[in-house]
Amino acid sequence: MTTTTPTVPKAGPREWLGLLVLLLPTLVLAIDVTVLNLAVPHLSADLEPTGAELLWIVDVYGFMIAGFLLTMGSLGDRIGRRRLLMIGAAGFGAASVLAAFATTPAALIAARALLGVTGATLMPSTLALLTNMFKDRRQRATALGAWATCLSLGAAVGPILGGALLEWFRWGTVFLLAVPVMALLLAAAPFLLPEYRDAGAGRIDFVSILLSLAAILPAVYGVKRIAEHGADGVAGAAVALGLVVGALFAIRQRRSADPLLDLRLFADRAFSAAILVLLLGLGLMGGLYLFITQYLQSVAGLSSLRAGLLLLPAAAALIGTAMLTPVLTRRIRPAYVIGGALLLSVPGYVMIAAVDGTGGAALVAAGFTLVYAGISPMMVLGTDLVVGAAPPERAGSAAAMSESGMELGIALGVAALGSAVTAVYRGDLAGALPADAPEAVRDAALDTLAGAESAAGALPDPMRLEVLASAREAFTNGLSLAAGIAGAVVAALALAVVVFLRHVPAGSAEEPSPSEADRA
Repeated sequence: MTTTTPTVPKAGPREWLGLLVLLLPTLVLAIDVTVLNLAVPHLSADLEPTGAELLWIVDVYGFMIAGFLLTMGSLGDRIGRRRLLMIGAAGFGAASVLAAFATTPAALIAARALLGVTGATLMPSTLALLTNMFKDRRQRATALGAWATCLSLGAAVGPILGGALLEWFRWGTVFLLAVPVMALLLAAAPFLLPEYRDAGAGRIDFVSILLSLAAILPAVYGVKRIAEHGADGVAGAAVALGLVVGALFAIRQRRSADPLLDLRLFADRAFSAAILVLLLGLGLMGGLYLFITQYLQSVAGLSSLRAGLLLLPAAAALIGTAMLTPVLTRRIRPAYVIGGALLLSVPGYVMIAAVDGTGGAALVAAGFTLVYAGISPMMVLGTDLVVGAAPPERAGSAAAMSESGMELGIALGVAALGSAVTAVYRGDLAGALPADAPEAVRDAALDTLAGAESAAGALPDPMRLEVLASAREAFTNGLSLAAGIAGAVVAALALAVVVFLRHVPAGSAEEPSPSEADRA
């Protein structure tokens, strides 16, 4: 008996044009993250947020995305992925305008939270539609490579474009970059993107939605409180509550006929390992990026534009390795490509950890170039492993889990490394400030580096210079510790990748797997 292998349909011109439309929100979200980090010193001087408010401004977006991604991925499977993408694009554009014209820290935090909720509709819809449009694994690998490269391009364009805007305009203009791009997406999507919904999807489980939010947000609050006040009873209770509710959420998903999070996907070892790598790897890199941009501007004294230009080689390395990764995996197992690249980034973390408070801008930029080069293969292959492990009807949920891992990882990375930087900064600075410094100056300086710069401006020169030097040295010590922690974790992560992903063969992104042939 002769068996015929089903032919997987190939994408045509419309699908490739549609890919360009799907890359638009990807580009905007990448730019949005990088330009905000550059704008931190500017908005700090304008809005004067506390240390805790500044951390919320930076990562409430990522926390809200992580909280709502599973919901939005499941919702897209039910109401239509293109429809959800367009709803999210309209909401993201409106929230960007609110953020641009915020006049208080609370208003900016609220706008950033709304950006997170609407942004949660974009990435799972983008990745799920990409999976629907590109059935052939080689074409899908190319499309996913373009998606990851677009993230890299956003990282490259963001610092330059944001730095130029911050040189001549108010910090709020960096948010307005999203408005014309979202308008273009809304105009092109109905003509170039197919609609897809899962006809067999069950009802929306609102209890699971509430449980997912009740698990993530208290745990996040606990981590944030540790960053502000240290480990106290309130922080411990919040984290414990998040863990308990998270366990209840997992139990409900296992028993549900229509789970919000399909835990069966985690039975695939490649899927689980890829999620873990995305969570930890991007979390460490994203958390460190925030403090590097502050170091370049507030410690090294560079303008926003010069800081952006100095980070351009890092973004170029990210793009280059993203384009090289699919070529390497034709002959080399993904585990060795990802693990080797992560090990390559470890010396970069060591270089950043060795920086001092005087002239370390070039050393930081060189180290971060290695970090970016090492993170790119993980972004390309991790996403492909996650989405490729799921059946087509669960593509939305798998894409949401992939993006949840990345966004939650970045947000937790900012919070965790931020806690370390803040603890070192306050501990070192408390003993280094002049004994006769006014109490108001001491309080402002111990809050944030931006607060120290603002408060020192009213002091006479000898004391002003001493306060600034002490604050910058304390911040640099915190950055060094954070980089050291990140390097150690990444080295361990590289070894774990080789252990848990070595069974995935080389060229797996190019040939259909037996399970895919069966489904076709």
